[in-house]
Amino acid sequence: MADLDGTINAKDFGLDKPQTTPGFHIKGAGQLDFGMQHRLARIFGADGRTVMLAFDHGYFQGPTSGLERVDLNIVPLAPYVDALMATRGIFRSVVPAAVDNALVLRASGGPSILKELSNEHLAMDIEDAVRIDAAAAAVQVFVGGEYETQSIGSLTTLVDAGMRLGVPVMGVTAVGKDMVRTSRYFGLATRIIAELGAQLVKTYFVEEGFEEVTAACPVPIIMAGGKKLPVLDALTMAYKAVDQGAAGVDMGRNIFQRRAPIAMVQAVRAVVHDGAKPEAAADLYRELSGGQED
Repeated sequence: MADLDGTINAKDFGLDKPQTTPGFHIKGAGQLDFGMQHRLARIFGADGRTVMLAFDHGYFQGPTSGLERVDLNIVPLAPYVDALMATRGIFRSVVPAAVDNALVLRASGGPSILKELSNEHLAMDIEDAVRIDAAAAAVQVFVGGEYETQSIGSLTTLVDAGMRLGVPVMGVTAVGKDMVRTSRYFGLATRIIAELGAQLVKTYFVEEGFEEVTAACPVPIIMAGGKKLPVLDALTMAYKAVDQGAAGVDMGRNIFQRRAPIAMVQAVRAVVHDGAKPEAAADLYRELSGGQED
């Protein structure tokens, strides 16, 4: 019988000793095949970090605010980010094939916001990810949700398919309305996703213990942006996440719902890739946006 509680106080996350990655600059990827490494290197820069733009919300929310016209609101942001995260329908119908961003393809789906969201399945074959030239495929994982085992099954099925064809998989921790948002929960969820073979994990930032979440996850963690926050708060969250071990951010609403999205994405990039402090990045947003404070 596993000891679930007895060693909690004795845990050592080795926070003063970053995990090494022999022969490759992306955490946990040193022993992957060439194709996997090549695709991951398209997502992450030479500094091992990424700014990903998430606009896959429509697969269960429909045309949410800011995503009514992806061609008008999102495509102009592409030159400022490393990776684009969307569905195959949006990539094929709206995103110009000439973009040179890494593409992260939403691979799971099923219920809308009108139903139980954890009742997801895989919504595409891995071969279609290859046809689209995706750098990674993403699947939602509902640890603690009603359909937890089903979503983990989708993850492992996609990981197996990705291993055959050299496509990395990003496991996305999904938090339902009844799930806690603590470092203990996210430590559990991210470790499960990594242990079952995902090459990168997307999760939320928490104020207490986030560095333990990133330290205990053997593959890169990318911070999810979540709901729209005031500019300084969003940039502070991104700064803290990267400072505490995240390999970058995957932001959506905190960028495309701004009054000046192009200014905001440049401010986020300054935080992630240039190490700008939140206040300096907020000043950059105001400068580039003509004084916006949203």
